Amino acid sequence: MTQPTNYVRFAIENRRFLAFGFLMSFTSSFGQTFFIGVFGPDLRAEFGLGHGDWSLIYMAGTLASALVLPWSGRIIDRVDLGAFTLVVCGGLAAACFVIISASHVVLLAVAIFLLRQFGQGLMSHTSVTSMARYFDANRGKAVSVGAMGFTAGEAFLSFAAVLEIAAIGWRLTYALAGAFILLAVIPLALWLLKGHGARHRRHLDSLAGPALHEGGGRQWTRAEVLRDPRFYILLIGINAPSMIDTGLFFHHLHLADVKGWSHGWLTGNYIVYAATTFATMLATGRLVDRIGALRLVPLHLLPLGVGLVIVALFDAPLIASAYLFAMGISSGLAFTSVVAMWSEMYGVHNIGAIKSIVAATMVFASALGPPFMGVLIDDGVGMNVICLIFAAYVVVGTGLIWGALRGAAPRHRL
Repeated sequence: MTQPTNYVRFAIENRRFLAFGFLMSFTSSFGQTFFIGVFGPDLRAEFGLGHGDWSLIYMAGTLASALVLPWSGRIIDRVDLGAFTLVVCGGLAAACFVIISASHVVLLAVAIFLLRQFGQGLMSHTSVTSMARYFDANRGKAVSVGAMGFTAGEAFLSFAAVLEIAAIGWRLTYALAGAFILLAVIPLALWLLKGHGARHRRHLDSLAGPALHEGGGRQWTRAEVLRDPRFYILLIGINAPSMIDTGLFFHHLHLADVKGWSHGWLTGNYIVYAATTFATMLATGRLVDRIGALRLVPLHLLPLGVGLVIVALFDAPLIASAYLFAMGISSGLAFTSVVAMWSEMYGVHNIGAIKSIVAATMVFASALGPPFMGVLIDDGVGMNVICLIFAAYVVVGTGLIWGALRGAAPRHRL
């Protein structure tokens, strides 16, 4: 097993592959809730939908994506990464063009399915799986650098979409996203993967050699993971941010209206969220490589709980910054420690198949957040009450994670 290196040296030595991970996570933004959510008011007006109706359509498309993901996601273990990337990018570009051509709510649901499957699902899966698979001692750093694409997308694309929708309309905004994927992302991704075949061969050689057994390195199959009770207990807690963050980002413009904040102010504060996530990922990546992810994962929900309580109790505009700051700490911890945790617990040989199950449950959880909130909003339940309900889920989820990981031996030592 290689030894951990500092960030600068590691980034320089692996710059092309890390840039690939960044590009994939950044491009997933076009199928992520924080991006789709800013189109909500225009889509509801276009199709005559209430909050609950729009949320249910979003849930239907997202649930369909979750059902397919365990099968589509495992393909990354079996085919060339370049070919897999080409299909995923092409699918996401197609999804962008489907949504702009939608003239009926059924086509809108199909478009949401495609955006969620190829964007939130497979594009994210490509980034985190490739970063987790091909690094051992530096896995924390690799995952954190790759995941910076998520934060870059959150920081700039939602705000840019708000401006573009106001200037050119929602359909042309998504058309530009599809063109960007076809003309820029695909050529750049394939260029960044040049020479990847040699990296993959080294990875296969390491699995066949003594390194396989270092650090308690049993390589679990997906079937074995599905028989591990800890897996299901962990999922209940770890999927809390998927449900909570997705629901909140989906209804953020409604939250802004309730609190008396402008839409530009709230989406402009996404840069606070992104910067905090970025800084937390950098710090967490180093800690994961030193002490292991298993010691960090039980802590990752706590800042989210604090942020939810803050936004429930106060209405001042600066609360938006404090709330997104707290949420960013949780996201930074999760992006790095949770992804690395699965590799530490179950090995990397079948990580694509294992992560596809995890990703499917996260997509499923994310599907529940918007309609849960939408129905409550339509029934007159206040956003403050909803945030406190979510805070209670955070408390329960933290307890479940701590219980499932108690006594688990981390692979990494100081």
